[in-house]
Amino acid sequence: MTPEQLEQNFDAKLQRNESIEPKDWMPDNYRKHVIRQVSQHAHSEIVGMLPEGNWITRAPSMRRKMVLIAKVQDEAGHGLYLYSAAETMGISRDELLDQLHTGKAKYSSIFNYPTLTWADIGAIGWLVDGAAIMNQVMLQRTSYGPYARAMVRICKEESFHQRQGYEIMQVLSKGTVAQKEMAQDALNRWWWPSLMMFGPPDAESPNTANAVKWKIKRESNDQLRQRFVNTTVPQAEYLGLTVPDKDLKWDESKKAYDFGTPDWEEFNNVIRGNGPCNKERLGARVGAHKKGAWVREAAAAYAEKKNKKAAA
Repeated sequence: MTPEQLEQNFDAKLQRNESIEPKDWMPDNYRKHVIRQVSQHAHSEIVGMLPEGNWITRAPSMRRKMVLIAKVQDEAGHGLYLYSAAETMGISRDELLDQLHTGKAKYSSIFNYPTLTWADIGAIGWLVDGAAIMNQVMLQRTSYGPYARAMVRICKEESFHQRQGYEIMQVLSKGTVAQKEMAQDALNRWWWPSLMMFGPPDAESPNTANAVKWKIKRESNDQLRQRFVNTTVPQAEYLGLTVPDKDLKWDESKKAYDFGTPDWEEFNNVIRGNGPCNKERLGARVGAHKKGAWVREAAAAYAEKKNKKAAA
């Protein structure tokens, strides 16, 4: 087939909503986009373990410790599923991790904010995982097959994470005055970074147009952000908490909320590596990778020895 025919077949497959599989022909730019998106997603899951892991020993009860440990373990599993999906594109795990550790590859900017109180763990589950679910549900129908299949299990587990976070916020908001103030403070600090999780406005995003065209994403950044606001504001009202946005108001004609503009200068600054915890997060990941080198070397030596024995 000519290159033109291959591309026509690729486009036709997308129009029929058929999955693109690893052995299928695909444009180089599609491959690069999928690798970038899936690896960024994987990195976010792995780095996202860090702000919550800091609170495992300080969780207020044994039940809370057990739930938080389970959640952190889930995030590790999500990262492994996604790294495996990226590897089907022909890139190695070592290369993916090297891109993360050298700063070449990005992860979600929200994990560069500190978790100052126990309420932050609730806010992360409610807002951050809530925003993630909003984005990830559509990825169960993403055009790249291995990515879509990985997202089925990830979404099921993320839904539990969101409920866990909301439960924490509910307990705090119905508790003492100090507890409710703690919950409100966490909402104040995590609201805008959560809105930024969906990425820059569509008009300024260099990747959204191709992502939608290739059906890697089914909805744009702005569409997802609007849905998140519409869903989350009533939840905050139920908790008796106030969303920190003076421009927030219900528009009856649109059946949607109008809301303010996130600080995109702050977003870009964090993406460039200048957020409150960028150096701490990356340093922790690089340090853990170095400390785990002996495990990888031992596993590789064992596999080599086993293969030699089988060949003999």
